[in-house]
Amino acid sequence: MFFFFGINNESHKLDFHQTIICRICGRYGSYEVYMNCMVFSLFLIPLFRWNRKYYVKTSCCGSVYELDPAIGKRIARGESVSIQDNNLYLLQKGSSQNDSLHAAGSHKRCPNCGYTTDDDFSYCPKCGAKLEESDD
Repeated sequence: MFFFFGINNESHKLDFHQTIICRICGRYGSYEVYMNCMVFSLFLIPLFRWNRKYYVKTSCCGSVYELDPAIGKRIARGESVSIQDNNLYLLQKGSSQNDSLHAAGSHKRCPNCGYTTDDDFSYCPKCGAKLEESDD
């Protein structure tokens, strides 16, 4: 008698949508939530999963965070939740919009939150404070 079994790493994108202003690049984006786990299969049928970890990737700059497992489980069950900054642990920083702005020339910096933007804006798109000309 033959038994076909295996242990594999599995990744699923969860159905979750939350619009954000990214704390890394300052642009509008959304959170994409993924669940990674190990799976034991018998005859290609998954029997049980363990070592579940939840990750969040931003759509704007591609920053990757590890998500609090309690919040991840609630999202996997389909509950309506909102991810807060204290639920995330930064694993990989994405590309920053500010790098390209410094190379482009004229830009303004917010005195309230430090966000850097194009010269076109008079008020910060992140916090609403009046922008000042940057000397960089």
